[in-house]
Amino acid sequence: MFLPYKDDNPRVMIPYVTYALVGINIFVFFVEILITPELRVNLIKFYGIVPKLTSIDFGHYVITLFTSMFLHGGFMHLFGNMLYLWIFADNVESILGHTKFIIFYLTCGIAAGLLQTVIEPTSVVPIVGASGAIAGVLGAYMITFPRARVHTIIFIIFYFTIVRIPALYVLGFWLLIQLTNGLGTLGINTTGGVAWFAHIGGFTTGVALIRGLKMIQIVRR
Repeated sequence: MFLPYKDDNPRVMIPYVTYALVGINIFVFFVEILITPELRVNLIKFYGIVPKLTSIDFGHYVITLFTSMFLHGGFMHLFGNMLYLWIFADNVESILGHTKFIIFYLTCGIAAGLLQTVIEPTSVVPIVGASGAIAGVLGAYMITFPRARVHTIIFIIFYFTIVRIPALYVLGFWLLIQLTNGLGTLGINTTGGVAWFAHIGGFTTGVALIRGLKMIQIVRR
């Protein structure tokens, strides 16, 4: 098991959008835990992505592609997502700028939800979390800053150590885990758990978008 907790990549601007995203996600989670369990279940059912809604209420399904990004299933779900967002998003925001970054982030989140829907079109299990959008950030970071050193805690049974690893290997290994687990669920009727293909969809969208933006910049020059 590994857990990145910071990088050595200096930011070149104050990442206001990243701060806002972290704040909004934490605020929404506090709302989740302060309401009654019944209300919380209904909140997740109504604002989470339910793939089967594409054939029942497509308009509401489209809305949930946005709202689902700001809901989380538990504290560890929130903590893991916000940790990765905090580490990697500031540098991606720095190269894109505030406006382009929020468009980039939301686009990756939408693509993540769409791919998971395509993989499990009849599922009625709500999909929530910022993971897909953050996966897009990870993809962009890996392509743009592959040599940036990421401080990572490595756990081996009862032993752990801290190492500085290039982002290419940390995030490449993260993607490999998503692919391995995602492919392992194909053909299986899942009733919950991790939306692996949402992660894959967000990551690949992030890579494609950042490559496209780089090509546009080269042409303009």
